Amino acid sequence: MTLKEPERCTSCNAILVERGFTRFPCPSCGTPIGRCWACRRRGNTYTCPSCGFTGP
Repeated sequence: MTLKEPERCTSCNAILVERGFTRFPCPSCGTPIGRCWACRRRGNTYTCPSCGFTGP
């Protein structure tokens, strides 16, 4: 049996298990972006790993 790699925050690399995280497609290329509650609250920037798009 193979375990699935946990989804992580694109900004801080935290595992997305806490309440308040979100997932959305990159506005530029559609790659899934994950954001933890803390990074969303602080307004930390994220960078898409596929296309390099940077957002708030």
